[in-house]
Amino acid sequence: MLASTRRERVNVMRVGLFKAERQRSSAGNVRRRTLASLAAVLVVPVAVGFAQTATVSAAPVAAQAPVATQAPGAATIHHVDWLTDRRVAIWINSPSMGVPIQVQMLLARDWNSKPTEKFPSVYMLDGLRAQDNENGWTLETDAESFFADKNINVVLPVGGQSSFYSDWVAQDNGQNYQWETFLTKELPPILESDWRTTQTRGVIGLSMGGTSAMFLAARNQGFFKFAASLSGMLTTTALGMPQAVAYAMSDAGGFDADAMWGPPTSAAWEEHDPYLLADKLKGVSLYISSGSGTTGPYDQPSGIPGVSTNYAGMGLEILSRLTSQTFATKLNKLGIPAQVNYRPSGTHSWPYWQFELHQLWPQLASAVDVEPDKPVCATGGSIAGVAGANPWIGDCLTPEYSLAGGTVQDFRNGRIFAKSDTGAQPVAGAIGGVYQATGGPGGPLGYPTTPELATPDGRGRFNHFERGSVYWSPQTGAHAVRGAIRDEWARQGWEAGPLGYPVAEEVPTPGKDGAVQGFEIGAMYFSPANGTHRVQGMIMGKYAELGYEGGWLGFPKTSEIAVKDGGRFNQFEGGNIYWSPLSGAWAVENGPIFDAWKSAGYEGGRLGFPISDKFAIPGGVQQNFQTGYVTVIDNKAEIH
Repeated sequence: MLASTRRERVNVMRVGLFKAERQRSSAGNVRRRTLASLAAVLVVPVAVGFAQTATVSAAPVAAQAPVATQAPGAATIHHVDWLTDRRVAIWINSPSMGVPIQVQMLLARDWNSKPTEKFPSVYMLDGLRAQDNENGWTLETDAESFFADKNINVVLPVGGQSSFYSDWVAQDNGQNYQWETFLTKELPPILESDWRTTQTRGVIGLSMGGTSAMFLAARNQGFFKFAASLSGMLTTTALGMPQAVAYAMSDAGGFDADAMWGPPTSAAWEEHDPYLLADKLKGVSLYISSGSGTTGPYDQPSGIPGVSTNYAGMGLEILSRLTSQTFATKLNKLGIPAQVNYRPSGTHSWPYWQFELHQLWPQLASAVDVEPDKPVCATGGSIAGVAGANPWIGDCLTPEYSLAGGTVQDFRNGRIFAKSDTGAQPVAGAIGGVYQATGGPGGPLGYPTTPELATPDGRGRFNHFERGSVYWSPQTGAHAVRGAIRDEWARQGWEAGPLGYPVAEEVPTPGKDGAVQGFEIGAMYFSPANGTHRVQGMIMGKYAELGYEGGWLGFPKTSEIAVKDGGRFNQFEGGNIYWSPLSGAWAVENGPIFDAWKSAGYEGGRLGFPISDKFAIPGGVQQNFQTGYVTVIDNKAEIH
C-alpha cells in the first residue's frame, strides 16, 4: 500500500521539474507557480524512493576503456566569429549530428601574450532550457569576466535543449542529438589542433548539465580530471524519476524522453544514471553542490516564512539536494572523495550557480594544474596613462609584451596597443574581435591610431588603424573597412554617406580580379581596371538578378549617377542599369540597342527610360522604353 501511494504522489510531483533554471518568462505565470509548488510539497515521498534505491545493488555497468578523442568521421570547422579578442564562436560541422554546432570559447589569459602555449580546458554545460544562440553561463553569469584572468580555455557548447548532452537513440522534434559523441570525440581534435587546447579537461554543469557532467565523466573514464554538479539531479532511475524527466523534457521544447534513452525499462537509463555509475568516478576531482530550497540571499521572499517567489526553483532545489545527498553518500561508501557544499538556503537559480563557480575554482585549478590566482602585473609608460584614463578597461592581466614592432598589454575588458608613431590606444569588444580576426597589429590593419570613438550619428562606434578602420553598430555588428573601398567610402561620407554602415567583410570577387564589401544600402566594388564604385538600391537588385560582376554586366565603372525625374543609373563594363520611380530598374546592354537609344537622347529623349530588359522576337531582339521601343533584326537597330 505504501509503494502504491508513493507512486501516485510521484506522478503528481513530476510536473514541476526542471522549469526554473532560467527565469526568462513571466514570474507571475500561475500554472508554473502551481505546478512547481506541488513539486516542493511532494519531494519527500520521492526521497523515500531515493533511500530505497541507495540500499539496492544495481546491475553492474560495463567498464569503460579510456576514451579516444577522434570520431570515425572527423568534424570540420564551418566558420568562426570573433566576438571579442578572447571570446570566439566556432561553428563545427558535426558528422554525428549532421548540422553545424556552435561552440563558444573564452580563451585563456595568456592566449595573446604567449602565442605558442597550449592550455587546459573546462566544458561548461547548460540547463534544460539551453538556448540556440548563447550558453547560459555567459548569458546569465559573470563567467566571461571571471575567467578573464585565468589560464584555462573555457568551452561553452551552445544549444542542446533537453538533450542531457547525451547520444539519443532516435531523432525527435527536428533534432538528431548525439552530444556525447560530439563533446568527447568530434570536438577535442579541433580544440587540440586549432585552438591550442591540451587533453587536460574539467567539466561543470548546472541542473541538467550537472547530471550530464557526472555521467559523462563516468562513461568516459580519463577524459575529465574534474567534474562539478551544481544543483544536478544525480539519479535518473530512482522511483518516479524517468517519468519526471519525461514530463520536464516535454515541457521544455516538446521532446520525447523515449527518443533519448528509450522507455524507462531500457538499460540506457541505468547507463546514464550518475548514482549507478559512481564507481567509475574514481580518480576524478569531484565537486557537488545544492541549496536547501528555502529563501536565500538572491531570492525574493513570498511572505510565507522560508518560501521565495521562485516556487519552481524551491521544489527543484529540494529535489537536487536529496539526489545530491544520496549520490554523495554512495561516493563516501565507495571511498571516492568529493567536495560537497550544501548551502543552508537558496533556490534553483543562476545567482547561486555563479556563486558556486567562484567557490569551486581553486579545486578546478588544482585538478587541471593551473595557478588559481592572477600573477602580479603593472602598467607603465604610455599604456599606464591610457589605462588610467579608461577605467572601463579593467585591471591588467599580463605584463607588456612586444608584437609587430610595438608593445601590447592585455586587460580584463580589452587590450592597449602602443607604438611610437601611433601612440597608445585601447581596443575592445566587438571591434577587438574583428581586429583579432584580421591578424591584429601584424595583419592588414596595422596598429590602432585612435581609441574607440562614437560616430557622429550617435548610432555606432569605430577605431581607426594605420591601414583601415573597424566600424560597429548594434544593427550591423563590427566590420573592417580598408584599402580602396575604405577610401571611396570615406570620400562619399563614411557611415553618413549613401551606403551607411558596413554589414560584411571585404571579400575577393569569385573568378575575377576584384573585391566587394556589403553595406546597409548596397555594396562597394573594386577592380583594378575600373576603380571603386558603389551599387545600391533597386539598381543593386537588378545587378544581382543578372549575376553581379560575374554576369554580362561585369564590374561597375561608375557609382550611382542622378538623372531626370528622380532617376539614377550605374555604368558597368557591359552596359548600364537605369532606374526611375515610374519605370523601375532595367539593364541596357552595350551594342546596337544602346547606341540607338543614345542617338535618341537617352532617357531625356523621345524614348524615355527603359521599361524592360532585352527580349527575343522573331528574327532578332527588342527592348521597350516608356514611349517606344528598339528592335534589332539582322544586326540593324530601328527605333519605333
